[in-house]
Amino acid sequence: MDRIDIAIVGSGPAGISAALNAKIRNKTFKVFGTKEISPKLVKAHQINNYLGFYGKSGKEIRDEFAKHLEEMDIEITEEKINNIYSMGDYFALMGSKNTYEATTVILATGVNFGKPLKGEEEYLGRGVGYCATCDAPLYKDKIVTIIAYNKHEESEANFLAQVASKVYYIPMYKEEVEVDESIEIIKDTPVEIVGEQFVQKLILKNNEIETDGLFILRDSISPGQLVPGLELDKNHVQVDRKMATNLKGCFAAGDIVGTPYQYIKAAGEGNIAALSAVSYLDELKRNSK
Repeated sequence: MDRIDIAIVGSGPAGISAALNAKIRNKTFKVFGTKEISPKLVKAHQINNYLGFYGKSGKEIRDEFAKHLEEMDIEITEEKINNIYSMGDYFALMGSKNTYEATTVILATGVNFGKPLKGEEEYLGRGVGYCATCDAPLYKDKIVTIIAYNKHEESEANFLAQVASKVYYIPMYKEEVEVDESIEIIKDTPVEIVGEQFVQKLILKNNEIETDGLFILRDSISPGQLVPGLELDKNHVQVDRKMATNLKGCFAAGDIVGTPYQYIKAAGEGNIAALSAVSYLDELKRNSK
């Protein structure tokens, strides 16, 4: 496996700003996210506080970002990163399709992870997971429940239906649900995950489901679950002025590090995080001589 210099997790303004600087400084890197760049940005009706883009819609700004990436030959890898582990002198990233190694990491996932369900953290790894395709073999001929926050997760449900004996699908989005006919769709609100040693049941507002496994598919995972050992300030990642976290070689930028939630702030922090990662890499190179 080839180890890259910088793994950038998130493709919003912070992530792509970091990518621009990684490219300019001739570092090897990958940006993990969506080619839509930022669904949140696209939904903005009008943005008046981004320097140079007065009165523009979020979609217009997104289109300019996309042009910039194209001009610099920067591609976004459309893969969800589920876990990142500090291995001492590098980081191991577990994606929904592949695994990766990077000397440094920049976290730019935003704050769309939401509040964990009651029992979610308690049963993580004991029936609760965040990647259905990764863990599907564990649930052959078993009952599985998927809580999905985005329509594109329907493909994971369809894949799991080929393995599990029964799949319940709980959509937390408004679009029409289009999944395999063998999947039972439940439109209700999850409240609590319960069990003994492993998950046994999901409590909903108006119902209860007995289940052997539960996958919670959010747009992004809370930082504490994404990167074990990461120091937090409530729901945000704690960083210094160089966007460095408590883990050596790990940096963070954008909404994930706290308010104000502003696109121009996120872009600036992405710039700083990338330059800090580059300085860290250059120092490692000097010390290895």
